Amino acid sequence: MTELAIKLLKDKKLSQNEYETLISTYTAEDADSLAKEACRIRDEIYGNYVFIRGLIEISNICRNDCYYCGIRKSNKDCIRYRLTHKEILECCEEGYELGFRTFVLQGGEDGYYTDDVLCGIIADIKFRFPDCAVTLSLGERSYESYLALFNAGADRYLLRHETADSAHYSLLHPQSLTLENRMRCLNDLRDIGYQVGAGFMVGSPYQTVEHLAKDICFIQDFKPDMCGIGPFIPHKDTPFGVFQGGSAALTCFLLSVIRIIHPSVLLPATTALGTIMEDGREKGILSGANVVMPNLSPSSVRKKYQLYDNKLSDGAESAQCIQQLKERVASTGCKIVVDRGDVKKG
Repeated sequence: MTELAIKLLKDKKLSQNEYETLISTYTAEDADSLAKEACRIRDEIYGNYVFIRGLIEISNICRNDCYYCGIRKSNKDCIRYRLTHKEILECCEEGYELGFRTFVLQGGEDGYYTDDVLCGIIADIKFRFPDCAVTLSLGERSYESYLALFNAGADRYLLRHETADSAHYSLLHPQSLTLENRMRCLNDLRDIGYQVGAGFMVGSPYQTVEHLAKDICFIQDFKPDMCGIGPFIPHKDTPFGVFQGGSAALTCFLLSVIRIIHPSVLLPATTALGTIMEDGREKGILSGANVVMPNLSPSSVRKKYQLYDNKLSDGAESAQCIQQLKERVASTGCKIVVDRGDVKKG
């Protein structure tokens, strides 16, 4: 093992410069040793449980024009849709019967979903399924909006920071979006009382090892309750359509690093990881992940929520194929449980 990998195992943290060196020079032995330690830490805190979240993609309409995203507003080839209050509740009803106790409402920044509309949906879900958690992933909103949604019953909020470097952030987004405001949102969510999720893309355009080291340092300092990382996958109808995708191996290595430096984090094995590698989800779990998010959206719209090319939504990515997912997770030595899967505060 390299000296820095040994130091990380011992100290559970490194400096930014040390992370840069580790990411640049890690060996297969380092990756294997860190993955084993990450799984040991996860099992010590959560057991060998993998928590399932029912993902409901409520709208692919978005006011933003992020350069990497297939549902960006400038993509004229995107077939748009929006789920109704009734359709969202039907997804929850089906998910509850399948054993889901967390529902994730994810979508573009669609102006139709005002605070009043969302509060009505959230309150209805919590009334009908009081033993379930509601997670939102609906982008940047005001403090007042986040507070209203929290008071309506939302438990968690996922908002990837994408990159912790402001110059890099500006290369991935139009001028109207800034890292400063993204961080404002994350801090507002924490202040209000949400379980907060951050995260970043691995291998995004113009990303350097320094950027990745900054991301790890941000996770180390901010300590989000959830951290979603996955490989960048290009979408053909975006300005980044010709860029190379990110690495599954590096993504898995960074999953292990994150588990080691932030032991109680809820860490998904993402759909993107499963998209670029057939057993990517299993590799993620074997690297320290303990969350998977199968798709509960109506089958008629799943192919329309294409954040990147070839995004998986069928097979084990489909909530209806829960038995197949259980078998694949079991192959890692872990097991899916019927549980809200809240973060364990240390």
